[in-house]
Amino acid sequence: MQDEAAFRYDELRALYLNCTLKPSPEVSNTQGLIDRSRAVMESAGVRTEVLRAVDHDIATGVWPDMTEHGAASDEWPQLYEQVMSADILVLCGPIWLGDNSSVMKRVVERLYACSSILNEQGQYAYYGRVGGCLITGNEDGAKHCSMNLLYSLQHLGYTIPPQADAGWIGEAGPGPSYLDPGSGGPQNDFTNRNTAFMSWNLMHVAALLKRSGGMPAHGNQRSEWDAGCKFDFPNPEHR
Repeated sequence: MQDEAAFRYDELRALYLNCTLKPSPEVSNTQGLIDRSRAVMESAGVRTEVLRAVDHDIATGVWPDMTEHGAASDEWPQLYEQVMSADILVLCGPIWLGDNSSVMKRVVERLYACSSILNEQGQYAYYGRVGGCLITGNEDGAKHCSMNLLYSLQHLGYTIPPQADAGWIGEAGPGPSYLDPGSGGPQNDFTNRNTAFMSWNLMHVAALLKRSGGMPAHGNQRSEWDAGCKFDFPNPEHR
């Protein structure tokens, strides 16, 4: 038996972005699964926070602050600060027509909008953080949604641990959702196992990165590349 005290992660912070279409205080089934993962992380000392994206005025667009590009208002710059204060980002949402929600797509677009910002080492700003996802619904598409989100996160600079997704789907077609009585969602062993594994893997890798000072800054610094350093990349002009 492993010493549980060896797996304390009190230095970590995790942010869950709930991309349900339901504004507060409506019940979110996605929130039910978030609560399971959140409990695992908090048991290991991680400070967690949940934001329901639909409750915020997130403008459409791919710039860090859309008020500088015609939008009347935009809360994303403030939300971005919360994203950057977290070592772990978990994108969470429902399946609609086999795909991620419109709210999720907007959040991913705004994460992308800030992906060109550089950190103090000249790397893309999301380097040194880890990402995962949670998906709920009563139709097929959980793996498709996860595939899209995990690809998006790694493309933006997040590190993706092994088995960094979990989800629950009920019977195909109209039927009970995760938190509905008799759904079997909270008791589903497959979902519970994957949620636990995902939560721990996110914590393990986030701690490895944080304790080692983040992603090594060599061969991946945009500032150095733009300044002419090509990190031994072969120059076709000198063949």
